[in-house]
Amino acid sequence: MDFEQILYEKQDGVATITLNRPERMNAFTDVMIQEWAQALDDARVDRDVRCVIVTGAGRGFCAGADLRGGSGVAETARAETPPSAADRRNWLRDGVHAVPRAVQLLDKPYIAAVNGAAVGAGMDMASMADIRIASEHARFAMSYVKVGLVPGDGGCYFLPKIVGIARALELIWTGDFIDAREALRIGYVTKVTSGDELLTEAMAFARRLAEGPAVAMQLAKRLVYRGAEGTGWLEALEQANTAMAIALSTEDAREGPRAFAESRPPKFTGR
Repeated sequence: MDFEQILYEKQDGVATITLNRPERMNAFTDVMIQEWAQALDDARVDRDVRCVIVTGAGRGFCAGADLRGGSGVAETARAETPPSAADRRNWLRDGVHAVPRAVQLLDKPYIAAVNGAAVGAGMDMASMADIRIASEHARFAMSYVKVGLVPGDGGCYFLPKIVGIARALELIWTGDFIDAREALRIGYVTKVTSGDELLTEAMAFARRLAEGPAVAMQLAKRLVYRGAEGTGWLEALEQANTAMAIALSTEDAREGPRAFAESRPPKFTGR
């Protein structure tokens, strides 16, 4: 697959999406958004892909929408006739929101390897990942308030689930930067590494997940997210019952006990 503004690689069961506009701190354009969503869709349907990493080229993870050109934000700002509220809504729904919609459909583990600044919509995009691993050079800011806007890409949905309501509101209302160590302290990221080790650490973790029982892991991810969205206790039990029935029907569910009995590591196939 050929892309203009991202790099997309698959190796050892792991798909890696690299945002590739380092000269603009990987600020996204409409082209990048569509390519990013396309890569996520490809990873979702490729049975050989068990885990997905997203990272950025150069010094930045993602600086949000490119306000200098190439994004709907820039174009509408320069328009002689101000766009209507409906036009703005449609741009978000039909443009930027292609990525969060693709993430929502991705049952596989999704890891953000945050190499540098994740600002505004860039922090929203990092917040969509299941797990965030950060370089010591990473910085985060929900900077929308600095330009009189609200988080437009799901930040108000994801961030409170990660750090709690009070901390999320503090970050959203102030737009202040936090560094990688503070992000670790508040639970926004799970690990901080040196810049040189970030992708090595993220890939090692992704490969470990890719070697696991894929069906069971994907089912568990859905159960966790449904529970976080307020599924009632009895409904959660019913969903777990269904998921367990599916997991028990897989070859991996037979391989695990066999490997345990034979005192060897299991060899899961994702089937």
